[in-house]
Amino acid sequence: MTSPTTPSATPLLQLPIEGMTCASCVGRVERALQAVPGVQSAHVNLATEQASLILGDQAPAAQVLEQAVAAVNKAGYQVPTQALELEVEGMTCASCVGRVERALRAVPGVQTAAVNLATERATVQLTAGVNAEQLMAAIAKAGYTAHPLRQAAEASDAADAHDAQSQRQQQAQKTLLRDLLLAAVLAAPVFVLEMGGHMLPGFHHWVGQWLPQQSNWLLQWVLTSLVLAGPGRRFYRLGLPALLRAAPDMNSLVAVGTLSAYLYSLVATFAPAVLPAGTVHVYFEAAAVIVVLILLGRWMEARAKGNTSAAIQRLVQLQAKTAWVLRDGAWQSLAIDAVQPGDAVQVRPGERIPVDGRVRDGESYVDESMISGEPVPVHKTSGAQVVGGTINQKGALTLEATEVGGNTVLAQIIRMVEQAQGGKLPIQAVVDKVTMWFVPAVMAAAVLTFVLWLLLGPSPALSLALVNAVAVLIIACPCAMGLATPTSIMVATGRAAQLGVLFRKGEALQLLKDAKVVAVDKTGTLTEGRPALTDLVLASGFERAAVLAAVAAVERQSEHPIAQAIVQAAQAEALQIPPLSGFESVTGFGVRAQVGSTRVEVGADRMMAQLGADVSVFADDAARLGAEGKTPLYAAIDGHLAAMIAVADPIKPTTRAAIDSLHAMGLKVAMITGDNRRTGEAIAQQLGIDEVVAEVLPDGKVEAVKRLRAAHGALAYVGDGINDAPALAEADVGIAVGSGTDIAIESADVVLMGGDLRGVVTAIVLSRTAMRNIHQNLFWAFAYNVALIPVAAGLLYPINGTLLSPVFAAGAMALSSVFVLANALRLKRFRTGL
Repeated sequence: MTSPTTPSATPLLQLPIEGMTCASCVGRVERALQAVPGVQSAHVNLATEQASLILGDQAPAAQVLEQAVAAVNKAGYQVPTQALELEVEGMTCASCVGRVERALRAVPGVQTAAVNLATERATVQLTAGVNAEQLMAAIAKAGYTAHPLRQAAEASDAADAHDAQSQRQQQAQKTLLRDLLLAAVLAAPVFVLEMGGHMLPGFHHWVGQWLPQQSNWLLQWVLTSLVLAGPGRRFYRLGLPALLRAAPDMNSLVAVGTLSAYLYSLVATFAPAVLPAGTVHVYFEAAAVIVVLILLGRWMEARAKGNTSAAIQRLVQLQAKTAWVLRDGAWQSLAIDAVQPGDAVQVRPGERIPVDGRVRDGESYVDESMISGEPVPVHKTSGAQVVGGTINQKGALTLEATEVGGNTVLAQIIRMVEQAQGGKLPIQAVVDKVTMWFVPAVMAAAVLTFVLWLLLGPSPALSLALVNAVAVLIIACPCAMGLATPTSIMVATGRAAQLGVLFRKGEALQLLKDAKVVAVDKTGTLTEGRPALTDLVLASGFERAAVLAAVAAVERQSEHPIAQAIVQAAQAEALQIPPLSGFESVTGFGVRAQVGSTRVEVGADRMMAQLGADVSVFADDAARLGAEGKTPLYAAIDGHLAAMIAVADPIKPTTRAAIDSLHAMGLKVAMITGDNRRTGEAIAQQLGIDEVVAEVLPDGKVEAVKRLRAAHGALAYVGDGINDAPALAEADVGIAVGSGTDIAIESADVVLMGGDLRGVVTAIVLSRTAMRNIHQNLFWAFAYNVALIPVAAGLLYPINGTLLSPVFAAGAMALSSVFVLANALRLKRFRTGL
């Protein structure tokens, strides 16, 4: 999008513009752009939909571009944006995250940049046309390396991308383990030679008999030099350049701390006369053991971070690699990315279904627990829909592929989880502000510690000043701050996906815990979303099978949903539906026909009155059905009242338990429906719903959401239909039932894959649990530093003579990050108890 310069070295920006249709649009955009400060001239090309801006020599390109985009938008046109993901290598702490984000935001055209330490990814929203090379160059200038993340357009690409990432993580773990073991082997003799006397009385005297002090120190110098130059080299290669750029990070703290101890020991070994009397001591063991302990922490971090992404790796592994496809009249085993929509695909018993499709032939049971969370296999016959990644059990199926590659349900689930894991919660903004200044503040604290001990400390002041300053540098841990939030997000959203709850946006994980009211749509959310025969009350002398078969025979001639529900009920009971003749529809009354030698009439009570049939015998049952919001129909056979029938949209069997659980959590439950008030209130009474808003159109649902939020507080809305999309978007958190429409799902923040309202309970409980976990992590990360940095500086020395060794400081620092990761990983064991 940005070219370096014009031939006259005048900065030039090129901006894509959308929405222009004529020459007057061009003029309007040009005038808007020329009014932007720093723009010397602007030329807009309607054919290419590009604006070329020539800037003043001193004009900051990033600022001008931001103002130019705003000017175009204000003029009524758009500058298209695109999202780009980069993998960033070399980040070790929260300070690194802030540095990479600032570098990206400084690139002209970048609107937002979010970097996740746990996933080591940067998500950038930028003006269309900005290329990845510009972003990678900015990251490289900040001291890190990056490369574009391979876009998973196909299922196989997604698997390959995750395999590559997994291999990189495993290789990083192997490298860290190798360096850790080497450092430990080299540092162990140094530690024993220097600290052995503190643990075993007489040890120093024994060592001195065969190894004089100078030789002892020389041996420690050689071994420590090997530790720092070998396994410890990474800290200096990354930390010292960052320090020279005035942008210190965690590596800088380790580098300065260990080098300080090493160089002081070097002077004590080879030029002791330079040091004041009484200060000639070596601290080789501190430098060597600090490297070992921090490498130990990094290795444990790497292993734990690998575990945080285990859920998404399991999802990727659900994707089939090959499929049996009918090509040229023969079944062939093809790579999954060779399958096309419309292909005939064969799935044998025990195989994983490779694509989303429709059953053409065969019968089997399919384990769909990965989608619905239900362990009971689902019966599949001709015409049934199947989902890629689910497992065919005993029967063979022939499918017609409907969705393949990146369009399958499983691929969409993976994308949703990835997006949620890469997101930043609002709470992270506080952490970012703190960590921006954390490392410089720690280095300032270390300098202050050194100066105060040097001026005010007891003899040997120089040694004590050095030891305490190094302890301050080493004990500080921005790593724990940087990992506190993203690791919990990764584990929580991954666990949620396993439970059939997809967080499309990571922010929903934080916002959902604050919900005070849950508003739900009725049809398809509380209910099954399709009419079904709910009641068949028989008159004396009639049998259920005979009556239902006769009524179904008549209703089979009608396309009305109520009629279809009666027919489906008869088919579900395996009844033989007899043929009929003389079908007649009587407007406002019902239908009649001759079924064999029997005359059958089905309709309202007024049709029965015409026949002279007295429906008062069903008065009690009719009153009950009315209270449940159902309208009864009556059936007569040969003029005699035979049965009362009720067809309704049945409530899902799990709905009542879900609403009871929401009430137990202190939440108010409201129902918003377009259905009539009588039916809505009847269902609300059955389910214990607190408030009913009935007979509303889609815009009325939005108004209801606003009113409920004003009355009760933060609101989560649950719906499944197109008419729910506006309300889902308006709610603080929109929750779509996964069996609903694509539009509803796209408008939602959370998707329930199983269509079960208990998923709302799972989502809210998980949100509360995850946020509690994040608060624990942040408290530990901050409290650790607030409490131990003063201790490392020697605050307790005047009170009880306590000083903190840099070695113990390094151990505490490593453990702080491991504690945060271990705490986040507890979310993998999350259970709702439903």
